[in-house]
Amino acid sequence: MPKGGKKGGHKGRMRTYTSPEEIDAQMKEEKERKKQEQEAGEGEGAAQIDAAEEEKLPGSGSEDSDDENSQRRRAGVEGLIEIENPNRAAQKTKKITQIELDEPKQLSRREREEIEKQKAKEHYMKMHLAGKTDQAKADLARLSIIKKQREEAAKKKDQEKKAKEAAAAAGRGINSLSLK
Repeated sequence: MPKGGKKGGHKGRMRTYTSPEEIDAQMKEEKERKKQEQEAGEGEGAAQIDAAEEEKLPGSGSEDSDDENSQRRRAGVEGLIEIENPNRAAQKTKKITQIELDEPKQLSRREREEIEKQKAKEHYMKMHLAGKTDQAKADLARLSIIKKQREEAAKKKDQEKKAKEAAAAAGRGINSLSLK
C-alpha cells in the first residue's frame, strides 16, 4: 500500500481549503488595516509610506525594473556562458506590412501531388466526355450494339404484330363467309 493510504494527505494529514467567503473577509480586513495605517501616518509619515509603496510596485519605475531584469543574478555556468534556447524564444508577431503577399506560396510535396491528381482527373473527364479515351470508346461501342439490338427487336415486334393482324383479318373473312 502506498504512503498516505487512501486519504492522500501528506503523512496522514487531511487537506484543508479556504472558502471564498473567508478569502473575501481576509481581503476586507487587509484593506481596512491599510486605511487605518494611512490615516494614522497622514501627518509626518505620509511621504515615507508613499515612497515605500512605490518601491514595492513593479511597474512604477521603468528604469528600475529594466535594471533588475538585466542584472539578475545567474546561477552556475549561466553567468559565464550566454545561452539562447530556441524553444524558449517568444514568437514574434509580424505586422501586415512585413508579410509578403506577392511571393508565391511554396507548396509541400503532398499538396503538389494532390493538385496534380485533381488536374489529371479533370483532364480525363473532359477527354471521356469528348469520347477520346479507351473507356469512352468501349462504352460508345457497347451503346451502339445495344441500340442495334433494340431496333431489331422493335422491327421484329412490328412484323409479328402485322402478321397477327393479317391472320386475324383473314380469320374474320373466313368466319364471315361461313356464317352466310
